[in-house]
Amino acid sequence: MGEKFERHKQPWTTEEVQKLHTLAKKGMPIRAIAKALTRSEESVKARAKADKLGITALR
Repeated sequence: MGEKFERHKQPWTTEEVQKLHTLAKKGMPIRAIAKALTRSEESVKARAKADKLGITALR
């Protein structure tokens, strides 16, 4: 199974949002961004969609 995340429904900090934008612009896949931010892939996808960011999926 995948890694377990202890954080549930934590609000995004300004620092996390900036890091998400930076990593997305570098073309990193969702899985790598989620691991770097210690958030679930679903959480990263949802935030990226809300911020209208394009993120590549790991294939």
